[in-house]
Amino acid sequence: MATNVNEAKRQDFYQRIAAKGLTPLWLNMSAMVSREPGSRCKPAIWHFEEIRASIMEGGTLITAQEAERRVLMLENPGLDQAHRITNSLYAGIQLVMPGETAPNHRHVANALRFIIEGTGAYTGVNGERTTLHPGDFVVTPGWTWHEHGNNSADPVIWMDGLDVHLVNLLDASFMEGEGPEDVEVVEDLSYVSHGHNMLPVDYKRGTEGKSPIFNYPYSVTRDVLEKMSRSVAPDACHGFKMRFIDPTTGDWAMPTIAVYMQLLPKGFVSQPYRSTDGTIFAVVEGTGHSVIAGQRFDWREKDIFVVPSWHSVQHFPDNEAVLFSYSDRATQEKLGFWREQRGNRSGGDK
Repeated sequence: MATNVNEAKRQDFYQRIAAKGLTPLWLNMSAMVSREPGSRCKPAIWHFEEIRASIMEGGTLITAQEAERRVLMLENPGLDQAHRITNSLYAGIQLVMPGETAPNHRHVANALRFIIEGTGAYTGVNGERTTLHPGDFVVTPGWTWHEHGNNSADPVIWMDGLDVHLVNLLDASFMEGEGPEDVEVVEDLSYVSHGHNMLPVDYKRGTEGKSPIFNYPYSVTRDVLEKMSRSVAPDACHGFKMRFIDPTTGDWAMPTIAVYMQLLPKGFVSQPYRSTDGTIFAVVEGTGHSVIAGQRFDWREKDIFVVPSWHSVQHFPDNEAVLFSYSDRATQEKLGFWREQRGNRSGGDK
């Protein structure tokens, strides 16, 4: 009887303090401070054949002018249509048809482009333009004016990755359109002046934490991976995995998003691996499958899949394969949050 009376008093107390905007921590501690990550994000895969059919159909239904950016967002099935591929990151597939342009705008969020299909389109950042090729990784730093266009005869498709959900979590979003039109256009100056282990003699590092390079061409990246594979043994969990950097500091190429390219050699089976950064993968070359927390996902060139935070993953390439990926590790490291676990104490996935 005493227990029932006490519980009734507690419930009455909780209702009365709720009206005052108060909640007891002791009822919510385990949900707020969990013993290990428990993301609602789910492992998922998007096959490019299906993506392409959908984005091309969208291209017949809405013009580039109407859409401003003609993009289909990748919605994680565990996140309730929240326009997220992981809790912190966004991914979308953008289409630019021949002759189309996407006008200048800028926003606080940092963005990346990973080119999937087509050659001859361009991206412009603060007046500098670069021609896009499949496999290229392109950075659009936050609050820089950027535009896109396609002067080729074929559609160009790429994946956008943004830290917009981190920005919105902090209520820090700003955006402006209709940027300057009288800027002198130059081609690939940043890579020429900063991408070859040299810097202009009077270069002074800014305080923005942004790489001076905004296009990391796949032709160079692929050559690096190939030479690495001939020179050293593969990492047991990653094969040959390289991170894109700001060449002036050695830090990540983007202040909030970590970006990688890795080669999985023929016959390689990765050891189980998990980390706190949910990671988005795009298949650049090859076929194979990955096992994520016990689920098998078969992939081929241009497919996209996601490994949620603290979910074990193993990669099984059929032959040699190359994977592009990005995550919020850059942010987590700066905050002291990031952790990894190599191997699986209870045995490997199959």
